[in-house]
Amino acid sequence: MKTEPTLVIMAAGMGSRFGGLKQIEPVDAQGHIIIDFSLYDAYRAGFRKVAFIIKREIEKDFRECIGNRMEKWFQVSYVYQELNRLPEGFGVPEGRTKPWGTGHAIACCKGVVDGPFAVVNADDFYGPTAFSAIYDYLVSNEDTGRYAMVGYRVRNTVTEYGSVARGVCEVENGLLTGITERTKIYKSGSDAAFTEDGETFTHLPGDTIVSMNLWGFTNAVLDRLWNGFPAFLQENLEKNPLKCEYFLPSVVNAQLQDGSACVQVLPCEENWYGVTYREDLASVVDAIQNMKNTGIYPEELWK
Repeated sequence: MKTEPTLVIMAAGMGSRFGGLKQIEPVDAQGHIIIDFSLYDAYRAGFRKVAFIIKREIEKDFRECIGNRMEKWFQVSYVYQELNRLPEGFGVPEGRTKPWGTGHAIACCKGVVDGPFAVVNADDFYGPTAFSAIYDYLVSNEDTGRYAMVGYRVRNTVTEYGSVARGVCEVENGLLTGITERTKIYKSGSDAAFTEDGETFTHLPGDTIVSMNLWGFTNAVLDRLWNGFPAFLQENLEKNPLKCEYFLPSVVNAQLQDGSACVQVLPCEENWYGVTYREDLASVVDAIQNMKNTGIYPEELWK
């Protein structure tokens, strides 16, 4: 019998931007935070298993704030992303506090997540159709080397208040052919533009597909992530011991290049919302209220 898909939520950095979970801002009058809407959408889409990737030091707060409430609706498990969870022969560089990146976070799911799974960030709002698209894909896909990614239009994922980081995607015949991480993408009218040096800007048409880290994987990716980690450390530890990060998209990219996986792009017209900047909060609150007014969400989730 096919294993039910798990929703994996990357929450290890949760609260770090504003100084702890207690400070995570509610986005409606009922006190819900962004992750509540993702969990609600995931449940409506069909997910019944959730795995939270967290740091051990936030576990108590996280369970009190989110985890314990969700046990009524989901089979909840926890994955701990820890600095010292490294391949044999490697140690944590002196002075390093930064986690090893999204590739390492997902690799840590090995032994906890036992079937197909979707991946999302804890502090991004993805929208209901994104969850139903990825759930439907995971329950129907039989091919272990075939993954999926929900692709957003770049114009729906930028903020008025500064730059955002996105994986800019190349797509052919519905399949991902490449993904390039751009760390400084700015809104430009109904389009966008990115810069590497802060001076020269490259235009991005508004309908360009970008990744918001909403992936659908088979379990096979976990071995691939672990197996690729030693080579990454070998190459990067010397150059950048305190800051180098093992990114999930770069591992997927490597699989696209060597032909060991293909990624189906599930196009999505949802608007992304997130609090990249303090000033974003008001627009997120307005957007959520509008969605409640139009019946996309009830006033009180889970009632």
